[in-house]
Formats: sequence, C-alpha cells, structure tokens
Amino acid sequence: MTGTRAFRVAATSARVVTGVVVAAACVLGVAAAVHAPWPTVTHEPAQEQVTPLPGDSVLVCSGDFRALGRNSAAPLEMRAAATSELTTGGTNGAPSQTGLAVPDLVDGREVPVLTGAVEGRTAPLIAGAESWTLAADDIAGFAASPCGVPRLESWLVGGTVGTGAEDVVLLANASEVPATVTLAVYGTARGGRTVIVPAHTQIALPLTSFAAGNDVPVVKVSAVGAPVRAVLQSALVQVLDPVGADQQEAVSGPQQHLVLPGVQAFAADGDQGDMTVLRLLSPGADARADVRVIPEGGGAGADEFTVPLTADEPAQVSLSGLEPGTYTVEIDAEAPVVAGVRQQDGFGADSDFAWVTPAPQIDADVALAVPSGPSPRLLLANTSEEEAVVTLESIDGGAPQEVVVAAGETRGVDVTAGTTYLLRPTGEVHAAVAMTAPGALAVVPVPPSPGVETSITVYP
Repeated sequence: MTGTRAFRVAATSARVVTGVVVAAACVLGVAAAVHAPWPTVTHEPAQEQVTPLPGDSVLVCSGDFRALGRNSAAPLEMRAAATSELTTGGTNGAPSQTGLAVPDLVDGREVPVLTGAVEGRTAPLIAGAESWTLAADDIAGFAASPCGVPRLESWLVGGTVGTGAEDVVLLANASEVPATVTLAVYGTARGGRTVIVPAHTQIALPLTSFAAGNDVPVVKVSAVGAPVRAVLQSALVQVLDPVGADQQEAVSGPQQHLVLPGVQAFAADGDQGDMTVLRLLSPGADARADVRVIPEGGGAGADEFTVPLTADEPAQVSLSGLEPGTYTVEIDAEAPVVAGVRQQDGFGADSDFAWVTPAPQIDADVALAVPSGPSPRLLLANTSEEEAVVTLESIDGGAPQEVVVAAGETRGVDVTAGTTYLLRPTGEVHAAVAMTAPGALAVVPVPPSPGVETSITVYP
C-alpha cells in the first residue's frame, strides 16, 4: 500500500468516526430537548375593572289592600279594603314618589313608585315598606311587605284556593312600555294564564281564576317587554269569621341554599299540625332538601329532617312540635328550589297568619324601612363559618348600634316602627323584620338596596 492510499483510508475512517459521534450527539440532544421545558410565548389579554354608571334607584310598592266579593252582582270585582301606611327613606333624603294607575280597583288610589335620583356618579340607597291593618266583617288581620324591584322572573310560593280564601296576585309595571306576563302554576293540576300589563299600571288576578284545583300552588311569573313586580295578597274567612290577612313578597328564583329568618311557633290547644308548615318546590328536577330549624340565639337545632322532592310537584311539610319561640329555617337542596313557611297564631276569630319567604344574602350596606305596626324585631341570621358584626343606624340620625352575630346563629334586636335604618354588615347575613301582636302577624324580608352597581371585568 502506498503512502497516499494509506492516508486516504485513515482520513475516511476519521470522517466516519466523527460522523458517528456527531449523529449520537444529535440523538442525545433531541432526546434531552423532548424532556426539557421549551420556551413559551404567552400574551395576557388586556383587561380592566370597570364599574358601570348607576341608574336611578326605583322601588315599586303595592298600594291598597284589595277585597273580593263585596259586590254580590260582580263577585270578582275588587274594592279597596285598606290604604297602606308607607314608610320611606334614603341616604340622600326621602325618595321622590310617582303613581301607577289601578283601573281594575274600585275606589283605589295610585300605587306608589319610589325613585332615588343619581347624584354625580352615585346612586342613593333607598327603602320603602308598607303595612295594612284590616278590621272589617270580611277581612281582618295585619299585613306588611317591602317595596320591591321589578323583575323579569319571580316566584310566588304561598297562597291557597280553598274555601274561604281570597288570594289575589298583583302585577305592577312601572316602565314606559307594556309587559306580557305569563303565570305558570305548579301543582296537582298544571295551569296558567297570560296577560298584558300596560305601562304605568297595576292589575290584579284572583288566584282561583288560573290555579283552581291546586291545594298547594306555586306560581312562576315571567315577563317579556318590561319587568314587573309581583306580590300575593291573601285573606281567609272560616265559616263567617275573618281569620287573617297577609301580603307575600315574590322570590327572585330557585336556589340551593335558602335562609328564612323570622319563623315563629305559637302555643295552641289541640292539633298543632297546621300552625306552621313548610312549602317546597324543585322545578325541573327531582331533589332532596335537607331542612334545619334553628332557634334564635343559637343552641342545638330544634329540628332537622330531609324532604324528598319530585320535579315540578310542590310538597308541604308540617313543622309541628316546635316550642313557642322564634326560629330560622335553613334549607340545603341537591337542586335549586323555592320555599316558604306559613305560620299562624291561632284558630278562629282574632287570629292571623303570615308567610315567611327566603331572605336574600346581604354583604354590603342596605337601607332598611321598618313598616308601621306592632313590636317590630329585626332578625339577623349568620349561616357562614365566621362571626359577623352588623352596625344599625337610623338614617335620620342617632347613635349607631352594633350587633355581633356568631357563626351559625341568629340574633334579634328591637327596632322602631316607621323608621328607616342603614344596615352595615362586616360579613354575610340574612335579615327579616318580624312584627307580632295578638291577631297581628307579618314577616318582612330585607332585600339588598336597588341601584348598587358592582365592578365587572372588561376584555377589549
């Protein structure tokens, strides 16, 4: 072999070895790269917290309490049975008032509408509440309710169509355009009705006109075109004696966790099975509802049980056996439900009844109007796991009062009838005003104040 050929062989071998080494290094590099974190390029979307400009705060009241059957020639004609006593107030002074027409009410007065005008970029906190004292041969009792915000959907859980019942659904439209309202009845006999509520008008429908055949009706109120405020006025006559009256505030919709403060149990001779009853409905789905009845002031629960619910079928459960006192009813359900508790203080003449509806959660300042009436007491329920402190101060001035509500407890404090307060919680609470006297019962849930805008995240 010549020297030149030997050199070529050596050079070729060197290139082969070098190629093998480079190839192996590439394989190892790729393998390592697969398991190593790769650089990423991310872009956080532009976003900004924006608080919408508030609109005027608006509350719609109910006006006169209506009576059926006073004209024997027209049994469905409605006449004014009592004019409401109205309590109002706000952080910028008393709200202004306008009125809604009541074309279907004989001798009726306009329904009050309360407005708190925006000043600058701030909407005032306003509140209103009504009460009625009835003492006629066909209607007797005491009723009270807050003035409320119109909604596109609301639910009426109480009411009855039995003998002697005079229950009336009120629909108020405070907007500039008509509203088409559908009333869908849940019960043993499904039914319903659709009506037009003109602008700036309140109309009323007897519950028996569209819910006949239902022992425990629940009514869903759906509005198109404009929101409406729906309430239920109830009156009951047994034999020839009037045995109570009530006005029930509609609830905004089904929820899985409900809190009803202000439920009262009364002593009675004989059967107490109908003294305090709980009505429940799970719309659209079967569910199980766990119910706890907790006495005011804490301590062990007075009762605890489970109610199986069939979809779209209202159920009613007696809360018999409770010692006389004040309670909070808590409900946790597998699916969203609506609920209400009916309580009464006796049987026969000089007795009264009241429906207790769920109290919304309050976690910010609210204005609270206490209706005129007997012995008002504010019940504050704290269902959270942390202590809450609630500051209560009259809007007209006065020394503030602090109420400490331990986790899982309900505290009560006396308040003054016909007064508007500012309620400031440090945590989440549910509140209601209970009013009690012989032959006079009412429970008024405390709603969040209208017109309060919360921040939203905007993505350009």
